[in-house]
Amino acid sequence: MRTTVKNTRVRPLVLGVLALIVTGVTAGIVYLALTFTGGKELRYETQPQLRNALAGTAGAELKARGVPLREGLTCTDMAGWSKAKTRASCTGRTADRKPVQVFGSGEDRTRDHYYTILVDGKPLVQNVRCLADDCRRAD
Repeated sequence: MRTTVKNTRVRPLVLGVLALIVTGVTAGIVYLALTFTGGKELRYETQPQLRNALAGTAGAELKARGVPLREGLTCTDMAGWSKAKTRASCTGRTADRKPVQVFGSGEDRTRDHYYTILVDGKPLVQNVRCLADDCRRAD
């Protein structure tokens, strides 16, 4: 009489190896995705989000820099905006009636925002990546 012994270790071993392979492939995909995008996220992913937030963040930035506004900023979409490249601008006046222009942009490919604020035609901030409270949120 011959006794056969079943090898019950093969199945868990194969499942373990497959789990390691799947985990490795998943980690590789995540790594490449984060490397490609830099792990950054756009604060304002859509044109309306950027346009609606720009007046508040630019107004707070001006106030923090000692430039009070006469009234709130009025923001509009800039020509040439698209889903991949958002563009908005705002206008207003300081308390001493100097013109204020604000430009904001976002690019989906690089995941970057840039802002410029002009007071009386001179740059107060130029090509900064965040304004006011948004700078603290990014940290």
